[in-house]
Amino acid sequence: MKFQSVDGFTSLDYWLNWRVFLCAVWVLSPMIVSLFVLWKFEDSSVKTQRRNGNDVGDSERNDNNLCIDDAWRPSLRQIHPAWLLGFRILAFCFLLASNIVRLAYRGWRIYYYYTQWTFSLIAIYFGMGSLLSVYGCFQYKKEMSKRVTFDQVGNDAENGFRSPLINGENEKRKTSDSKMLRSCVHFFQIIFQMSAGAAVLTDSIYWIVIFPFLSLQDYEMSFMTVNLHTSNLVLLLCDTTLNRLRFPLFRFSYFILWTGFFVIFQWILHVFVSVGWPYPFLDLSMRMAPLWYLLVALLHLPSYGFYAIFVKIKQKLTT
Repeated sequence: MKFQSVDGFTSLDYWLNWRVFLCAVWVLSPMIVSLFVLWKFEDSSVKTQRRNGNDVGDSERNDNNLCIDDAWRPSLRQIHPAWLLGFRILAFCFLLASNIVRLAYRGWRIYYYYTQWTFSLIAIYFGMGSLLSVYGCFQYKKEMSKRVTFDQVGNDAENGFRSPLINGENEKRKTSDSKMLRSCVHFFQIIFQMSAGAAVLTDSIYWIVIFPFLSLQDYEMSFMTVNLHTSNLVLLLCDTTLNRLRFPLFRFSYFILWTGFFVIFQWILHVFVSVGWPYPFLDLSMRMAPLWYLLVALLHLPSYGFYAIFVKIKQKLTT
């Protein structure tokens, strides 16, 4: 979409009316509820590994637990963590290169759009995922070395030391996991669930609403545009198929906050700068603006729900 200057957005008459008030209710109310949900259910504690090791089929009551191993272990035991590492590195390089090209071609204006916010967020996800997978590959190598050592001992009397040795190693690993690592895993999980809903929302709105009705007159169609509204979701779905991350529903709140902060950013920007809206349905001067805001807000439910169902099906198939 072309970046245009528009007069009138900074005037008081534009902001002091019933339409803006109603739109503010649609945006701020879900954000307040989301903050309460996070205060009620979010737990920043991170375990080293799940009680039953690599098994994906944990009981429902343990599904919300954050574990360091989930950040780098693949969904199937037969898959080596290096495959997940390789995919995340390739995805990160591709997304980073796309961001650099767009930034060089269009400048800082690309961050005027929600799609670019989400695209960059997913790039950060794959960057963090690559680092955590590197850590995981080293941990996996240590585990395999210990397993080979124990297998060589045999089933003689010396096997009586096996269980204490394993427990001792596990305790040592638990204490060695730094607070920073646990915080990174927690942040990584939040980005994953926030990106999931946002990617579905941006791509679906573009291909269902913007592309059929607005592309010819307001939007340019190019390879980078298609890439921006396709590759982010495709890569994230592929990573979700390979990874072992959980998807607790209460973190839907982060997705709501992510979109809410973008809308508030746009409002603050338009209060001080007369510039066109990035998406026509954000224009508060339209009589149907409250309806558009409510519709986009409701679209968050199927967007997040689609991804939650995808993760649930994947977990059932890999259990």
